[in-house]
Amino acid sequence: MKKFLTIICLILTFFIIYFLQANFFTWFTISGVMPNLFIVLVLFIGLFIGRKLGFVFGLIFGIYLDLMLGKAVGISGIMLGIVGLIGEYLDKNFSKDSRVTIILMVIGSTAFYEIGSYFFQIIRWGAIIEILPFLKILALEIIFNIALVIILYPIIQKSGNYVESLFKKKEVLTRYF
Repeated sequence: MKKFLTIICLILTFFIIYFLQANFFTWFTISGVMPNLFIVLVLFIGLFIGRKLGFVFGLIFGIYLDLMLGKAVGISGIMLGIVGLIGEYLDKNFSKDSRVTIILMVIGSTAFYEIGSYFFQIIRWGAIIEILPFLKILALEIIFNIALVIILYPIIQKSGNYVESLFKKKEVLTRYF
């Protein structure tokens, strides 16, 4: 029952973030660039819950975003799904207890998401490759995401540890000789 309620809370969190992205963050842009909290949410799910749910949530959330924003359906779904998979990999290889580590994970996943999305858009529409404007947008989005992760880190850490205790049973087997 707790797992089901946690999944419902994650879905509600997605819609809250969607509301913030669509309404609140449009007022606080720098050169038209807003933070992308969906990347942080899917990375959080991948880190603390696991790659299966991280991939599934990333795929569903991304397809929903593509449908609502009128983009080509699937690009955000694929990229957010891969971010969820990356979250599990980062969980196994790095510690989630440090704020600096979480920030570096957000930097890497934001860069991966944006570069992958840009690459798919170039393939899909045959867009002209403009490196400097893209790097400016990427840098501003990374800075926004870092600032929000620094502000939200205590909430991320507490809720992440709680969710991890529900979904990842850590059983210690001892062996006596």
